[in-house]
Amino acid sequence: MDRRELAAFLRSRRERITPADVGLPAGTRRRTPGLRREEVAQLAFISTEYYTRLEQARAPRPSREVLTGLARALRLGDTERDHLHHLAGTPPGPPAGPSREVRPSIANLLRRLPNAAAIVLSATYEVIAWNDLAAALMEDFSALSRRDRNFVRRAFLGPHRDGRRLYGVSDVDEFARTAAEGLRAAAARYPDDPEVTELVAELRSGSEEFARLWDSHDVSARPTLCKTLHHPLVGPIAVNCDVLDIADRDQRVIIYTADPGSPAEEALRLLSVVGTQRMGVPG
Repeated sequence: MDRRELAAFLRSRRERITPADVGLPAGTRRRTPGLRREEVAQLAFISTEYYTRLEQARAPRPSREVLTGLARALRLGDTERDHLHHLAGTPPGPPAGPSREVRPSIANLLRRLPNAAAIVLSATYEVIAWNDLAAALMEDFSALSRRDRNFVRRAFLGPHRDGRRLYGVSDVDEFARTAAEGLRAAAARYPDDPEVTELVAELRSGSEEFARLWDSHDVSARPTLCKTLHHPLVGPIAVNCDVLDIADRDQRVIIYTADPGSPAEEALRLLSVVGTQRMGVPG
């Protein structure tokens, strides 16, 4: 355990976070940047005295549970979390839940695909990144809560528009089956993550279809290469669907493209110009 390096790292991470970042009032009497020590301790569910001793390089080795609380309180990314564990002399275990941190190179890739709609899905089918064309094709994800950006929840629990679910995709039943199987596999990888547990419980209680699929215990994947989305402005759009796995983050990049010279290519070109303006929210 490198107490001095651990102390310096904790202090540097604390000072970069603003109270607003964690939902705390800023106040008017702050003399140093970032959070106060007592605020970090409160967020990590440890005593202020113990956290102060950590920053003063005087504390005994923190437990894995304490390190998990500190990583959560300081909003550490995956690499920073691992670094914290190594400084404390406790090798990092598997992440408690699916990563939602999108690598900058992947975010840049999405921006560099002007003729393709692209999104990044977490292991639990939450849309965690997207480009402008994806927002125009499906909906403005920035206007939605995290809860409403989850594809598996939308597939089974809505909202539905005109009797169609999940943007009217042609293979919605196949997607729902694949999503249920994928979520079962994710639940096995992250058995201690409360969000995964709550999502499964919500789906099982709210959807007989999901409960039936979940109880089948299937975990196989069935990739779909082509599908049709029904857009409220331009109608049906037939697209190719390619999936790129990001193994180290347990994420997937989904890229929707149209065949050259097809009506779908013209529809995507129109959507790239119109964007999300004057569009109703698809269901």
